[in-house]
Amino acid sequence: MITLFGFGPGFGLPDPSPFVMKAELLLKMAKLTYQIDTAGFRKAPKGKLPYIDDDGEIVADSTLIRWHLEKKYGVDFDQGLSTEQRAVAWAFEKMLEDQLYWAILESRWNNDANFAKGPIKFFRAVPWPARPLVVSMVRRKIRHYLRAQGMGRHAPDEIDRLAIRSVDAIVEYLGDKSYFMGGEPTGVDATVFAFVTGLLCPLFESPARQAAERHSNLRRYVGRMMSRYYPQWSEMAGCKAAA
Repeated sequence: MITLFGFGPGFGLPDPSPFVMKAELLLKMAKLTYQIDTAGFRKAPKGKLPYIDDDGEIVADSTLIRWHLEKKYGVDFDQGLSTEQRAVAWAFEKMLEDQLYWAILESRWNNDANFAKGPIKFFRAVPWPARPLVVSMVRRKIRHYLRAQGMGRHAPDEIDRLAIRSVDAIVEYLGDKSYFMGGEPTGVDATVFAFVTGLLCPLFESPARQAAERHSNLRRYVGRMMSRYYPQWSEMAGCKAAA
């Protein structure tokens, strides 16, 4: 059996990490049997989640997990798409993962109010005398990552503008389609759904979230994906915002 290592439910979402949600959706789309383990972070081969253990074969990174599933199980997540559509799907995936993600991360970790409502909960297990120091150290590390990537060098309003531009692109391409590329879900939907749902999470305030909420086609899309792949989460806070 495949074991998916993630954080577990958090922030009213199946997983607070959009990358973990993406990996789980790929497993669901492939109709593969799997279990979730929330105790694997310290053993993560690349120091991050998700990763999978597929009968002893360890695969880390959501995209590499997808390629592994495609190769080992003969799954074509982009079945029915032209080469041009596959290229478009890849470009949107990278926009979400390498641009919008960093805006979401900045909003959750650098905004004190958002941090107090969400990420601070990751530190519950740290004994109180050491907790403030650990929290400060990890937040500094996140700020370092953001600055090294480039997003953290921008002013907050500039980050908001960049994120909203990505939201607008997603909304325009989705249009009136049921799923991102057409009438049925394809691989890119695992990424679009995971990141847009994370952005729409009502626990966190941000101009990008407000911009996303204004688009009914995006809210309907998230609700449609939620009903199809996470029916047990139909009452979750994020789904309510997207209904």
